[in-house]
Amino acid sequence: MKIKRTIITISLLLAAVFTLSANGSSESASTGTSTGSAASGTAAEQNLANALMSADDLFSNRDLKQSADLSDATYITVESGKDITITEAGVYVFSGSAENMSIIVEATSDDKVQIVLDGVTIKNKNFPCIYVKQADKVFVTTTDSVNSLSVTGSFTSDGSTNTDAVIFSKDDLTLNGTGTLNISSSDNGISCKDDLCITGGTISISCKSDAVEAGDSIRIAGGDIAISSQKDGLHAENSDDDTTGFVYIGGGSLNISASDDGIHAITTVQIDDGNITVSAREGIEATYVQINGGTITINASDDGINAGKKSKSLTPTIEINGGYITIKMASGDTDGIDSNGNLYITGGTVDVTANSPFDYDGTGSYTGGTLIVNGVQTNTITNQMMGGQGGMGGRGGFIRF
Repeated sequence: MKIKRTIITISLLLAAVFTLSANGSSESASTGTSTGSAASGTAAEQNLANALMSADDLFSNRDLKQSADLSDATYITVESGKDITITEAGVYVFSGSAENMSIIVEATSDDKVQIVLDGVTIKNKNFPCIYVKQADKVFVTTTDSVNSLSVTGSFTSDGSTNTDAVIFSKDDLTLNGTGTLNISSSDNGISCKDDLCITGGTISISCKSDAVEAGDSIRIAGGDIAISSQKDGLHAENSDDDTTGFVYIGGGSLNISASDDGIHAITTVQIDDGNITVSAREGIEATYVQINGGTITINASDDGINAGKKSKSLTPTIEINGGYITIKMASGDTDGIDSNGNLYITGGTVDVTANSPFDYDGTGSYTGGTLIVNGVQTNTITNQMMGGQGGMGGRGGFIRF
């Protein structure tokens, strides 16, 4: 895992440097406006050619397979008050209803374990329903069934481990399948300390803290995901290493309602495809945000899309190469698209309704795509911040049509 993370981090840095250099010739740095031709959006293939990360490097074939090989599976019926511990690689099919029990994975660091949920309901008071202590990777796969996992009380720790999620994993975790998984939590919904992949299934999460959090990365290739969170919807952060913690979305449907951030990453948020709806204080936040495709709708009360200095390894940047992005901001001192560094728009459609549509502190460049600001199509990126300082060295300009 250390090797894989290092390669991804280096790739991010190289791609960021290349992108900044490539856009430097048509820039307007903190002058208030940046203009360009309203060219048609770049083809999806061209957008992905400039992507920071490739989906081919992020998902294995088994991640993307939505059913398990049951030829040698072990079948287990859950029972109240009886934990089930898995100690070796294999496929384990669970069914039934129970209270105050956990499915615990404590295998070797080389073992891949697949937990198949085939009509399971587990309701706990204070401990995860699925707890991965050790494995190489664990797959949680739903059959064509409805499954429900919930924790209703205050979580208790396991020694020094703060087990604070309904599904809690210390190692790599993949969620996939063809069925439904409903998660309800008094704290976090899903917590993974390494890489977390979601590639299929219907997943509904209602929680009082982060709905989906991971230490190294959150990678989404598919699925129908609905989130109601009193904190962040998706959150990727390693408190010990600010060069990791990214979110990648390459497909699927996400409907996120969050009290804080809809999508939050320390390093990069990259969106290549998918249907994404976010209602939150801040819609998307990272050091580097790259959007290459997808349909994205954001309703926010602070910033719609924000690039801030969360990682020392990257320059805060928002790069929009494709997709259809609709941002509607609450009134007041709010920004539709806010970069504490650079802002590049090369393609796609950006439709912003806000008092302050754009705010950037570094370079602003518009070389393609369609811009719609407060209902009017324009070819100008203005730089402003209502009620504060915009750009570097003073207020930005106001919108001119």
